[in-house]
Amino acid sequence: MGRLTVDLIAKNSIHVKNRRDEPLEQYLKKLTHLNFANKNIDEIDNLSICKNLSVLYLYDNNITQIQNLDFAINLTHLYLQNNNITHIANLSSLQNLTKLYLGGNCISVVEELEGLTELRELHVENQRLPLGEKLLFDPRTLQSLKELEYVLSQWQKLWYLNLSGNPVCQKAKYRDKIMVLSTSLEVLDGKEINNTVRQFLLNWKAFREAKKKIATEKPEEQATQQTLDHPQVIRNQALRSYTTPGIRRFRKPVDHLMKIPSFSYSRDDGKSVLPPVLESKGMGDGVDRIG
Repeated sequence: MGRLTVDLIAKNSIHVKNRRDEPLEQYLKKLTHLNFANKNIDEIDNLSICKNLSVLYLYDNNITQIQNLDFAINLTHLYLQNNNITHIANLSSLQNLTKLYLGGNCISVVEELEGLTELRELHVENQRLPLGEKLLFDPRTLQSLKELEYVLSQWQKLWYLNLSGNPVCQKAKYRDKIMVLSTSLEVLDGKEINNTVRQFLLNWKAFREAKKKIATEKPEEQATQQTLDHPQVIRNQALRSYTTPGIRRFRKPVDHLMKIPSFSYSRDDGKSVLPPVLESKGMGDGVDRIG
């Protein structure tokens, strides 16, 4: 059949029946659903007159390139699975697109999807790629399991994601990581996500991040925390550093005093004086004795 054109739509028996006596242009402007699945379509022509198109079925054809869809700002469902598409392109204008079916094509790089903020379902399963070639992810879209967080955060309404049959599914803990990265996702690769398992994974991630943060704290912060946990340390430090005007630190003399049984002795005249060891060293500026 070849190209999908306005004339082809007009000649289609279903649309001829639905249109009846209505002018073609007026009918095409009101058209919301268009189904040309399995019609040997290999190219999409200019369909800009179909401004209200919301659902487009073009699966099971021979389409090699996504094109001429910039006009379809109201499009919500696009079915392009089982064609010969090699590149994802020309979809940035589809701001209301919620479901995109691209499974069973020849796509090697998932790209140019970062602008589809309303996307809820993405199907890119079972790509027909040469032996040894893997499905890759553009940095702005899904480069790797470690870099999915940004893109999935943009697709906050995404609830269905199907990547089954692609090498990325063989990555270690692939399913667990996707479940944590997208909390809106309900079905992954055709299997429903268990919310209990997801919550456990989220809690485990939070625990590991908290543990890592504590381990990387600065030494002084750890010392401060240790001091707060042990008030006795504060008292000991305060005693060591205590000073008043006119009195020097005398740690060593005090340590020496601890070994002296009496702090004073009496002279023959009955006056009490300090031991010689303290008279020679003194306890203050210009003070030789106390009493």
